[in-house]
Amino acid sequence: MKMMPKPLPHVSSAAVPRRYFGTDGVRGIVGEDLTPDLVERLGRAATLWSGRGRIFVGRDTRASGPELEDALARGIASVGGNAVVAGVLPTPAVALLTLDLGCVITASHNPPEYNGVKFFDRDGQKLSDTQEEEIEALLDTPATGGGDIDEVGVATDSYLEHVVERFGSDLSGLRIGVDCANGAYSGLAPKAFTELGAVVTAIGDAPDGTNINVGCGATDLRALQRTVTELGLDLGVAFDGDGDRMLAVDGNGDVVDGDQIVAVLALDRDVDLVAVTVMANMGLHRLMAEHGVRVVTTDVGDRYVLEALRREGGILGGEQSGHLIWLDGHVTGDGLVAALLLCNALHGRSLAEVAAVMPRFPQAKENVSFEPHGRLNPAIEEEVARLNAELGERGRVLVRPSGTEPVIRVLAEAETGQEAETLCGTIAALVRRELG
Repeated sequence: MKMMPKPLPHVSSAAVPRRYFGTDGVRGIVGEDLTPDLVERLGRAATLWSGRGRIFVGRDTRASGPELEDALARGIASVGGNAVVAGVLPTPAVALLTLDLGCVITASHNPPEYNGVKFFDRDGQKLSDTQEEEIEALLDTPATGGGDIDEVGVATDSYLEHVVERFGSDLSGLRIGVDCANGAYSGLAPKAFTELGAVVTAIGDAPDGTNINVGCGATDLRALQRTVTELGLDLGVAFDGDGDRMLAVDGNGDVVDGDQIVAVLALDRDVDLVAVTVMANMGLHRLMAEHGVRVVTTDVGDRYVLEALRREGGILGGEQSGHLIWLDGHVTGDGLVAALLLCNALHGRSLAEVAAVMPRFPQAKENVSFEPHGRLNPAIEEEVARLNAELGERGRVLVRPSGTEPVIRVLAEAETGQEAETLCGTIAALVRRELG
């Protein structure tokens, strides 16, 4: 089997200690880690930080959303800002429509009991670690009054029009399953595909506040796989609750992950650079090397991928989990845009044929629960280093604390699935012993 060098050392973003912000905004279980009071304080602090201007606010479909939306708007107005409240809207739409600041109330792919707040600056970019620390420093600032709250109802139409006109193509006759995760794309994403001529079967498009990401969407593809295979569809696409992730299923029901989608788009769009995270499959690195495409590797988190793309002048990047970023005509990752670009890249071929261009190393993953703010100890780090040295070009192991959940994530990659599973189990057991 032809081997390739391991991915080059990744570009790391200096992390700043923060109390509330994780890798993707502030997030937690509503009523425990995340309360209306905290969200109101975040609104107040972010407004002060951004200069008391106009702040665009959206949310996903969680039952806790309206109450937290009210709290955020109160916080904005309490220090002289203008909250422009748009209601249910995908996260990428908030990034596109942001004013002096954009805020979206969402916990993305997390279960319904979670919620959170993400921020975008006036250019639609996620805030840096340092900027988030600056906002945290203002959390205890008292209210002064003087602001106001406005509601807008045309944001969804504006977003849909932009996406369809800029990224759509003729999809006449394409039979596609669209799983909206009972989230912010419900109704909206099926409408986009229908307008472009596709024959759409929508699932996960009946949000009731308690079913977002439950048994559907990008975090659970089984319903979409059944829909595609039972109805004989050409392919399916699935979003997460706030619409910044997208994964696909081919006509055989097989998953096409973010690495494969990045690979397909890189070759279809003839880019010279892609940005991915340390989780990216070694097969993606091999394929990009064969085609002369430079790969920049970052820490886990789509905002680090975005930072790398802007720094390096690239337009395509993503994560295996489905965060897919195309910056030609956009400012951040967008699940619907990625799905439209993927459909456009088929050129009459099946998704299975198109995705087969990327060889995949088998991977095994396991999440090990741990107390929040836990850290890896030297014994774990030393064993990981030893195994990686021993594996050489045959595979790798990666262990890291999650930035969004109280777990340690273990990844093993090898030439065979059995070896990957064995490596993953060995390291997971070590993590439990050392941190349990």
